[in-house]
Amino acid sequence: MTVTRKPTHPGEILLEDVLKPLGLTMTLAARDLGINRRTLSAILNGRSSLTYEMAIRIAQATGTSPESWLNMQTKLDL
Repeated sequence: MTVTRKPTHPGEILLEDVLKPLGLTMTLAARDLGINRRTLSAILNGRSSLTYEMAIRIAQATGTSPESWLNMQTKLDL
C-alpha cells in the first residue's frame, strides 16, 4: 500500500521559504503585494486558495513564475 501525503498549501511555502528567511512581517509582505493583511493571513494559514491574480503578484515579488504557484494550488485542490 502506497501512502501519499497531502500536498503543501502554497501559502505555507510562501511563509516558510520566502517571508521567514527574509525576515518579512505579514504587514510588510501584504503591503508589498498590494493586499490587506487579512487576505494574506488567510493564504498563509491555508484558509484561502491562491487565485491567478495572487499567483502573479507573488511571482513578481519573488522572481518566480505564476505557474509554479498555481501548480502548487492545483495539486492541493486535486
